[in-house]
Amino acid sequence: MAELVWFRNDLRTADNAALTAACKSGRPVRACFIVTHAQWQEHDWSAARVKFVLEHANALSKQLAKLGIALTFLHADTFAASLDVLEQHCQQHNISHVHFNEEYGANERKRDKQVRDRLTKRDIAVKKYRDQTVAPVGQILTQKDEPYSVFTPFARRWRVWIEETHPTLYAAPSATGPEVTPEQTDTLPAPFKDAPEPLVETGESAAHDALEEFLAERAASYKDTRDFPALDGTSQLSPYLANGVLSGRQCLIAAQQTGSSGEGIETWINEIAWRDFYINILYHYPRLSMHRAFKPETEALNWNEPGAHFEAWKEGRTGIPIVDAAMRQLKTTGWMHNRLRMITAMFLSKNLFIDWRLGEAWFMQNLVDGFLASNNGGWQWSASTGTDAAPYFRVFNPVTQSERFDPKGEFIRNWVPELAKLDNKRIHDPSKGGVVPKGYPRPIVDLKESRKEAIARFQALKD
Repeated sequence: MAELVWFRNDLRTADNAALTAACKSGRPVRACFIVTHAQWQEHDWSAARVKFVLEHANALSKQLAKLGIALTFLHADTFAASLDVLEQHCQQHNISHVHFNEEYGANERKRDKQVRDRLTKRDIAVKKYRDQTVAPVGQILTQKDEPYSVFTPFARRWRVWIEETHPTLYAAPSATGPEVTPEQTDTLPAPFKDAPEPLVETGESAAHDALEEFLAERAASYKDTRDFPALDGTSQLSPYLANGVLSGRQCLIAAQQTGSSGEGIETWINEIAWRDFYINILYHYPRLSMHRAFKPETEALNWNEPGAHFEAWKEGRTGIPIVDAAMRQLKTTGWMHNRLRMITAMFLSKNLFIDWRLGEAWFMQNLVDGFLASNNGGWQWSASTGTDAAPYFRVFNPVTQSERFDPKGEFIRNWVPELAKLDNKRIHDPSKGGVVPKGYPRPIVDLKESRKEAIARFQALKD
C-alpha cells in the first residue's frame, strides 16, 4: 500500500501540510498533478499562468524525485473527468491514502467532495488539509462565530491569533526511498501557447531567494514605495503565492524573523492578512465564485454595454495615459502593479460603467498571478459591489492618481511611447493641451461627467 499526494495550488515541498503528513506515514509515497486544460480555460486562466504552473510542476517533480517520490502527470479535460483519472491511478498503484490541500472555489470544493465520496467507496482514505492561509480557513471569526465581512476587524483578530498561536512551518519532508527519475510534461495546447516571457524565475529555491532579497533590500521602504509603479517597490512574489510555490506562512514567518518591526514590514504583513481575508470571504460566500456580487442589491445595477469602450480599455487605447500604460503592461508582461489594478478597475466600473465581471475575467485571462479570491476581492472593492468595498461615491480620478504616483511620467513613458516627449505635467492629461500627440487617442469618456453619472446610478439603487 502507498500514500498519494495530489498537488494542485501548492507547488512546493517546503511547508506543505499534505506532503508532510504523507511522508510521516512510513509507507511509500507517490505524487500526482492533474492537467485540466479545458477546466483552466473555463476558469479564465491565462497563458502566462498555465505556462508558469506547468514549469513549476516540472520543477516540483525534480525536487520530489530526489526524495524518492515519483510525481505523475495525469490528464483530464475537466474536473469531472479528473475523478475517473484519479481513481484509476489509485487502483493502478495500490493507493491506501490520498492527501491534498484544500481549495476554495465552488467548482474545486464540489470536485473534492466528489473525489472523497468516490474514493471512500473504494476504501481509500482521503485526508485534506487547510493549508492555503496563515490561519486555517474558518478560524478567524467574530465573537458571534460569524465570518468577518470588513477587513480591519478581521486583520486585528488575525494578528491576535498569530500572537497566541505562533504558527510554525510544516516539517520538511525527508526522503522516502532512493532517488527516482522525474517525469516532465511539455503539454501546452494552442489556447495557452501565446504566453509572455516569464516574470519571475522558475523553481521553489528561486521563490525563496526572491523572498529573502525583498525582505533584505526593499521591505523596509515598502510602505513608502509600493504605490509608485515606476519604482521597484513591491515584492514581485505574487506569482509564487498565487500558485502555491510560496505559502503565506513562509512569508509571514520570514518577515517576523527579519527582526524588524518598522512600518514597511508591518504594511507588507498587512497584505498577507488581506490575502487571508479574501480567501476566507470566498470560502464563506460561495456565490462569489459564481459571478455574483457580494452585495446582492448591486445585481440590479444597469451596466453599460461593453462595446468599443471595453475594447479600448483592454488594448490600452482609452486616452487616459495611466490607464493605457497599465493595460499595456498587463498584456505584455502578464502582471500589473497593484495601485494600477485599482485605478484601471475603477475606471472601467465607474467611469465607463461596464460590468466589473468583464474586467475581472480579462485580468484572469492575462495575469500570471490570477488568483480567484484576490482578483474577485479587488474588483468588487473597486466596483463598490463587494465586502469592505470602496463607497460608491469614492471614484479615483486616474489623472490625479497619475500625477501623485507617477509624478515624472516615467511609467507612462515606458508603456505609452507616443507620449514620451511630453513634459512631466502634460503627460498625465495630454488632451488638456489641445492637440493630442499623433497616434494617441483623445479620452473616450469625460472623467467628471462619468463620475457624476456613476454616483447617480448607485444613489438611485440605494433610494
